[in-house]
Amino acid sequence: MREHAPVTVTPEEQAEQRAYMEKVRELPHRPTSYYVVTYGCQMNAHDSEKLAGMLSEMGMTEASSREQADLVLFNTCCVRDNAERRALGNVTWLKELKKDKPELIIGVCGCMIQQPGMAEKILRQYKFIDLAFGTSNLHRLPQLLYEELESARPVVEVDATENLIAEGLPVKRLRPDHAYITIMYGCDNFCSYCIVPYVRGRERSREADAIIREAEALYAGGVKEIMLLGQNVNSYGKGLEGGVSFAGLLRQLDAIGIPRIRFMTSHPKDLSQELIEAMGECKHVCPQFHLPVQSGNDGILRAMNRHYDRAAYLDKVARLRKAVPGIGLTTDIIVGFPGETEEQFQDTLSLVREVGYDSAFTFIFSPRPGTRAAAMPDQVPADVAQDRLERLLQVQEAAQLQAQRRFLDAQEEVLVESLSRRSAQAVSGKGLHGISVTFPGSLRDVGEIVPVRITECANNTLRGERLDKEKE
Repeated sequence: MREHAPVTVTPEEQAEQRAYMEKVRELPHRPTSYYVVTYGCQMNAHDSEKLAGMLSEMGMTEASSREQADLVLFNTCCVRDNAERRALGNVTWLKELKKDKPELIIGVCGCMIQQPGMAEKILRQYKFIDLAFGTSNLHRLPQLLYEELESARPVVEVDATENLIAEGLPVKRLRPDHAYITIMYGCDNFCSYCIVPYVRGRERSREADAIIREAEALYAGGVKEIMLLGQNVNSYGKGLEGGVSFAGLLRQLDAIGIPRIRFMTSHPKDLSQELIEAMGECKHVCPQFHLPVQSGNDGILRAMNRHYDRAAYLDKVARLRKAVPGIGLTTDIIVGFPGETEEQFQDTLSLVREVGYDSAFTFIFSPRPGTRAAAMPDQVPADVAQDRLERLLQVQEAAQLQAQRRFLDAQEEVLVESLSRRSAQAVSGKGLHGISVTFPGSLRDVGEIVPVRITECANNTLRGERLDKEKE
């Protein structure tokens, strides 16, 4: 058996959970409505779609707010300390609501709960919580909820099975035109600051055939865009029989005909020339790449255990831009990493200026218990880190505006997501390069792909005029 071989939930276990869905549906005292609160990344967002799918199968309808729901689930993140504090703060807020509504069921799940001892700690401190389960137990929600409803006692389950893959879960998608597809789980990189390998487990890839079947069904159902998800999609396929790489998977998905294919996230060390070539050749793969750099300084990158240096990263950026002219590049950056000096921080600023990202997710280093970086000496004072973050944001904003000027007078195909928040006579959506575009339109445009000429660059947004005739 290969190391870290994935364990797929058996058909018998799947059937058992479906039976529990029916049992919950038949209970006279079951909740009739639910509300899922999501923190964190797209992986968590897709997990919440699965949670919603199972709750819907159990006969519940989605409530318009937490206050209106009979069951509230918090799907948590633990990548940064503030994500944990926000989640627990919101859970505490429901304590008062439960005093007036004692039948309210409150559940907490996700990455935060997967940390060793966290579920038990939360149940001790927050005695009004009824349900707690980890990322490996998501597929067992029907059974856990049934046990809670029948016993009227808190139920907690955190499985240590790191390499589990659960196929066939019902999904209630947030949008009919867009769908997430998880292609792999976990991470083997063990960056010194990151808790993900400890709460999401080691890398394991879904079988390519299962992914293709899911994508074909989504396409047949009218989905116009899929987002492939994984902690490190570039390493997809390692350990799978048949040797399908991520580039090979992209080519198979491209042949289906779904208009748009996106993916995230990618580790620079695993970005292969094969994948770069596939990006340039696949018709439906969007010209967008999220390539987290984290720091522009080689010493900090070594301390982060990133396994690449600045020169290697910039070389891959250059090769991507050669293969896909005009590609949209985005990134993640951490400031205030332990031991980071002002000179090293300046290297990050210069890299941001050199690359010219379309956008960047920027963070102050957050020590995560259990990671090597949390115990490193020379922790950067909070005021110094905050000052660096503010200066980084200024540099990124200028670089971003310059990068977006390449779109002026160009045409973008925009998948409309919603009405604009600022005007009922305008709509907003993502262009091919992943940047938000706002232009005149109405609710009838939502879910449609509309050609737009870009007329203006604003902060984080492009504005334009439609090139088709607006629907009558």
